[in-house]
Amino acid sequence: MAFLRSALHALWMLVTVVPWALWMVVASLWASGEEMYWKAVRWLRWQVGAARLLCGIEVRVTGMEHLPDGRTSPAILLVKHQSTLETFLMPTLMPHPLAYVFKRELIHIPFFGWAIGRMDMIHIDRRKRAQAFNRVVEQGRRLLAQGVWIIMFPEGTRIPRGRQGTYKTGGTRLAVATGAPVVPVAVSSAKVWPRKAFIKRPGLVDVVIGRPIPSQGRDPDELMREVEAWIEAEMRRLDPEAYR
Repeated sequence: MAFLRSALHALWMLVTVVPWALWMVVASLWASGEEMYWKAVRWLRWQVGAARLLCGIEVRVTGMEHLPDGRTSPAILLVKHQSTLETFLMPTLMPHPLAYVFKRELIHIPFFGWAIGRMDMIHIDRRKRAQAFNRVVEQGRRLLAQGVWIIMFPEGTRIPRGRQGTYKTGGTRLAVATGAPVVPVAVSSAKVWPRKAFIKRPGLVDVVIGRPIPSQGRDPDELMREVEAWIEAEMRRLDPEAYR
């Protein structure tokens, strides 16, 4: 049954991504950056809703009250990365538009990549490391000033359930450079949608949003260690079976 449900969800994503992506490419000829963003969020809501209806995946969010207030209040979200689910889920939860920092190669993926390539995100060429970070800071400042929040996965890739990846300091370096606070987020998505897995299983995913951590005057390495400590402690609280 789990295989059938997962197959239906995959089919739903496939049949909806093609017209959605083509519409995004056409709409980019006249729509503003924010309009493009909320068009994308609509498609993401379809996928999260389908995961709930077809696969039995429920989401519980705590800590929304910790998010900064204000139309242009800045924030850099640093999120635990276990699954594709949080990539789809986070924009559907946040009150501000989000800009992902992602590798440039993704925009060449047919349909999905074409669509995100038309949005005001931060795509970087990882072969040019120094230039890539300068680009992140330049675009990050501009987006944060517009009220767009930056979202990054500090481990860099999806991490298997119960494991801890290497937390890279790109997010905290950006925070220190821009003065934006960092908001740590723990997500227990691998319990239902494991890394690189086709089969999804019914269950509850917890999303816990931590209190913003000021970045001004901080050392990026020290700040990332604080983020890492909070996220990993929260993951062990949310999913103790995986960390035995």
